[in-house]
Amino acid sequence: MKPALQLKLSQHLALTPQLQQSIKLLQLSTVEMQQEIERYLLENPMLERDDDHPTESYASAQQFDSPQTAEGEREQRVEREERDAHDDREQEVPSAPSDVDDDRWSSDAGTFTGAGRDEDDDSDAQDIHAGTVSLRDHLGWQLGMTQLSERDRALVRFLIEALDDDGYLSASLEELLETLPPEYEVEIEELEIALHHIQHFDPTGIGARNPRECLALQLKAMPKCYDQTLALTIVDKHLELLAARDFAKIRRLTGCDDEDLKAAHALITSLNPRPGAEFAQAEARYITPDVIVKKLKGKWTAYINPDAYPRLRINRLYAEILAKQRRGNGNLTGQLQEARWLIKNVQQRFDTIHRVTQAIVDRQRQFFEHGEVAMRPLVLREIADILGLHESTVSRVTSQKYMATPRGIFELKYFFGSHVATDTGGACSATAIRALIKQLIGAEDGKKPLSDSQLSEILGQQGIVVARRTVAKYRESLNIPPVNLRKTL
Repeated sequence: MKPALQLKLSQHLALTPQLQQSIKLLQLSTVEMQQEIERYLLENPMLERDDDHPTESYASAQQFDSPQTAEGEREQRVEREERDAHDDREQEVPSAPSDVDDDRWSSDAGTFTGAGRDEDDDSDAQDIHAGTVSLRDHLGWQLGMTQLSERDRALVRFLIEALDDDGYLSASLEELLETLPPEYEVEIEELEIALHHIQHFDPTGIGARNPRECLALQLKAMPKCYDQTLALTIVDKHLELLAARDFAKIRRLTGCDDEDLKAAHALITSLNPRPGAEFAQAEARYITPDVIVKKLKGKWTAYINPDAYPRLRINRLYAEILAKQRRGNGNLTGQLQEARWLIKNVQQRFDTIHRVTQAIVDRQRQFFEHGEVAMRPLVLREIADILGLHESTVSRVTSQKYMATPRGIFELKYFFGSHVATDTGGACSATAIRALIKQLIGAEDGKKPLSDSQLSEILGQQGIVVARRTVAKYRESLNIPPVNLRKTL
């Protein structure tokens, strides 16, 4: 064995940086792509948005070589700085509230409440309060209005901090008592009294230890009548039977008739089992559709959403400076090439999305005409073969990409689904079967709801062969309860 040099020719696949960037952009969602583009805009001076104010070109920058032009520009800059400083001084000293502009200041707190509020604004103040004030702040404000001693206030605050987001006291009083230092010498009876104070706060039902107690607290706060008494009895003793909708056994145990049970049931269903949820800070998630589908001249056509398409271009000033340099700058040259790659890959991304979306629309045009019941079975390979793309590419395109249609906004993957054979030898989409099941259950008799076996038989009569367990799986995917939980009085 000895070292030697040997020449060898071979072929292999290599992912270039441009191809890697193209694949990465293709699998990103619209929000993630916008974030990625913002990163490139911050890191690469050669790249800029096309819809922003254009950067001054090298030719326009030369006009400031004139002394008169430069002097005039300095005078304008000084005037702007003096004007901005004057505006800042005026904003630092707020004017006192006047009788005329009384909507700018709160009379009891002396704080700004929002000027220029439209008189036609019909937003509910309680909704705004619930959306901005937390549950603990709301309960703490009510605690401050009570005449309790400092020790009782401290215990009430302790229990308020132990409440979960739904307003329940999930831990037992014994467990909470063990977390308190022994030198405080707190008795279990004191915690029960503190919890009793919380349960009288707003919203009604707060501080409950289970759903049964939560509903009972709300019923006890209502005026007494027969329906209220019957509803309280059902909640205290027969809540499991009510959850199982065993109305016959409830009637036998309580001795009520159908009308009284129906009224008590309506009263119970009107209660709020999560009284603290209205104070939860819900985070709204917005979807920007990548494609818009419209019917023009009798044909369903897909268009790229202009709000989702980022308009990018090369910074002309830096490009001209780089072009005038004889030897060139290696760093700027690389950034220029990277900017060109990004612009090309973004355009290619949306071109691919448009092609795939149009192919989906052509295959599922009956869905846009008649709805879910007309959905056809479709797989990724079918679209890949039509467009000459790889199946993995179609999978990347359809993930986290959305289509805005007259029937709503759907993810592109929504239009793909397995098929079920029919008696005629054809195939039916699983989405269409779920839509049929939803229609059948929506039109059923509440006193005699359809079982999964009956649904399977009805679908079989329409030529769709579906087993009972398959019907149950589709029903559960639609969040529809089983037959015993769909019974009504």
